[in-house]
Formats: sequence, C-alpha cells, structure tokens
Amino acid sequence: MNTHLNNPVFEVISTVSQDLDQPAFVIGGFVRDLLLKRDHKQDIDIVVLGSGIDFAHAVASHLKGDIPVKFFKNFGTAMLSYKGWKVEFVGARKESYRNTSRKPVVEDGTLEDDQNRRDFTINAMALDLRPDSFGNLVDPFHGIEDLERKLIRTPLDPDITFSDDPLRMMRAIRFAAQLDFSIDPECYKAIARNAARLEIVSPERITDELNMIVSSEKPSRGFILLEETGILQLIFPEMVDLKGSEIVDGRGHKDNFFHTLAVLDNVAAVSDDLWLRWAAILHDIAKPLTKKFVPGIGWTFHAHDYKGAKMLPRIFRKLRLPMNEKMKYVEKMVLLHLRPIALAEDIVTDSAVRRLLFDAGDDVDDLMTLCEADITSKNPQKVKKYLSNFIIVRQKLKEIEEKDRLRNWQPPISGDLIMKTFGISPSKEVGIIKDAIREAILEGEIPNEFEAAREFMIRQGEKAGLNRVLE
Repeated sequence: MNTHLNNPVFEVISTVSQDLDQPAFVIGGFVRDLLLKRDHKQDIDIVVLGSGIDFAHAVASHLKGDIPVKFFKNFGTAMLSYKGWKVEFVGARKESYRNTSRKPVVEDGTLEDDQNRRDFTINAMALDLRPDSFGNLVDPFHGIEDLERKLIRTPLDPDITFSDDPLRMMRAIRFAAQLDFSIDPECYKAIARNAARLEIVSPERITDELNMIVSSEKPSRGFILLEETGILQLIFPEMVDLKGSEIVDGRGHKDNFFHTLAVLDNVAAVSDDLWLRWAAILHDIAKPLTKKFVPGIGWTFHAHDYKGAKMLPRIFRKLRLPMNEKMKYVEKMVLLHLRPIALAEDIVTDSAVRRLLFDAGDDVDDLMTLCEADITSKNPQKVKKYLSNFIIVRQKLKEIEEKDRLRNWQPPISGDLIMKTFGISPSKEVGIIKDAIREAILEGEIPNEFEAAREFMIRQGEKAGLNRVLE
C-alpha cells in the first residue's frame, strides 16, 4: 500500500509523526478512492492522536516554501495547501449528538473513536503514516470488503448514524449514485425510517448533496433511491408529482417521472453542465398541473412549457439554488424546449429558425442537446426519424446564423433613433415601429442590415402619419 502514498506530503507527515511521537493516519475519501483506483479530489484528511493544529504547523515548517496554516481553534482543525492539494489535520475525536441538532458534542478520542464516528465503512478506512508501519491499512469495519461488494454500509447501527446526522442519508444515496454501489438493506430501511429527520438539516446542505447526485455519471440512480426512500417527497415534491400514468378510454400517457430521469441521463451522457442537467429535470415539471384528457384526442399537457418556466423561480428559491443568471438559463430552456421538436415535426422554415435563434441566443446549442435528449420513445423508428430531423434543424441553424447573424441579436434600429428621426417622445408608436422592424427581419422581408432597416423604419413611420425631422 505504501507504494501508492507517493505524494511527498506523506513523507513529511511521517517524519513529523516520528519527531513528535504523535501517530498520524490518512483517512476517509482519499483512502477509498485510492483503493478504488478512482480519480480523487485534491483533498487529504489526516487524523492525529493529539493536537491537529500543532501537527499542521510542524508539517508546514518541514515543507519547502513559506506555507501558511489556516486553523480553527474551536474545532481543533487546521489546513494547509501544498502543490494543489488541500491537507486538513484534526485530532482524533469522538462525538455525541442531541436530538434537535446535527452538530455534535466533540471530545478528544482514539483512532477507534474517530473511525466509529465516520459515516460509512468505505470512508472509515485509514492508512498508517508512522515510519515503522507506513501504509498499513486500519480497517475495523471491513470497508475493503464493502468496496469489493460495491456496498454502502454504516459502521454502527444505521438508525443511530442517520438520526444523529440526517445528512448522511443524502450522502449514502449520493455515494451510491456516484460509485454505482448498492445500499446495504438495513441501511436502506433505516433511511426510509429516518427520512423525516432531514427537517433539522439546512436546505443549503441538502441541495449541495442533491447537486452532487445531479452531477453524477448516471443521476437517475440517485433520484430513484431518493424517491423510493421517501426523501424526494420531502425535499422536492414537485418532481414526485410527475410519477405515475393514467389510462382513460384505453389511452394512457407515459410516466413523466421516469421519462424525466431518462432525459436527465441522456443529457448527462453528453454534458457535464449542472444547469443543463437541471433543465432536463425541470423541463416537464408543469405536466401534472396541465394534464387533461380530451375525448377523441387523448392526453394533453397544453402550455406546460410556459407554466413550467413560471414555476422555476419558486422551485429555485425553495431549493436554495442561485436566483441569478443560472436560474434564468434554466427558465429559458424550459420555456423553449418544445420549439426545436416542433421544427423537427414540420417543414423547417427560415423564419421559424430565425425566431429560435433570436429567442435562444447563445444557448441554442444547449437547447438542441436538451431536445435530442427528450426523445425517449421505445419505438426505434420514431427515435431515428426525430434525430434525423434534428440534424436538419441544426444545419438550418448554422446556415441562418452565418447568413443573418441573429444569435444574441439586437435590431439595428434603436428606439432613440426612431424618436430623433420623427421628432417624437417615448410613446406607443416607437414600440410599434421597433416591433415591425424586428418582425420584418425575422420573417426575411428585409436583411439584417442598418440601411435596409432604416428605410423600412421610414416607411412604417410614414404609414403611421409621422413626419421626418432628421435626415
């Protein structure tokens, strides 16, 4: 194992451990990912028997360069950065919890105490950094066997583990999603029993874990576990409302929960963009509100794109997602997600493509990715037809963009120029002329050029009985 501890910081920690006669161990995610041969974060957690702060200062003094140590006396932790790695030091400790808070009462403890307080067996493994036993694995809960079995399991009674710190339930599901592991059956049952305890966890921490699930390679794994254990109903009921299908007069509709997960996985297969993935999650979020059975036609979800976009600010606010341009981006994706599908179903006209470019702007490529992901039919011929048509739509977008330069386009005639030309104040007439110029360009009646737009403006003004005062 010691051949894998090739980061030079471990040699320094080993030396300091001997000098101070203070045992030190690397523990947690670094060890787990090392054993999985998985790319790990640039974080190393070191547990020492004694003062983590004093130990960190000693390590910093041995490293080359003037390396600052950040320390938090109240928590007994210290952190330094070395060659892109963040190394955190903490004294071994044991914890006890109160029923109303996930913040523990902390006391000094042994390595065994520290491993007992860890969330899962695969995160409780430690590697000894003392010179005489460098690289030896300390694994009291058989975490290495759980790695081989691809199993998420708590070191102690899962009911106590999850009741003490309910966020660990979200972490269990997040690790299952990220690593493609199963959750131990007893842990799984304990999550379902203790789900309501999440009410003592801040929404921000819950959403941090949710975003890591969304960012995983196949996010549907995590969302299925969240739904099955009852957590999703507590934190994101609008998504649970998508679940189920209904049959009337022999006509049914697809289960929009599982359709949404399929779209999300399709997007995740081609894009790491968190907010495009959120657009996949939310693109049909208003279908339960808009669902209607029309005799002779079947199920309709009229205006679910528009109503879904209207729901976005409330959902983002509740989930503590950013109320900024990220929300606006997802809102736009939800609002426009049917437009390329409509183009793919019909003859693709230049004016329709111009309008899509105008409305989507720089996000048009992401919108096309979302729409391609939205084709989840079990009919391979239908899928082939749609995807072939999307190739035509993409080509049209490219051609129109090169010809008319409409991405993030602003009409060439400003309201200020209209007012100066006709000697008028801000008024309804200014807006009417601006809209007419925009429509003429989008319909292809005039080119997207200043002179052509100016001449059109003059004609529109004359039609409205306005006289030019400025040449």
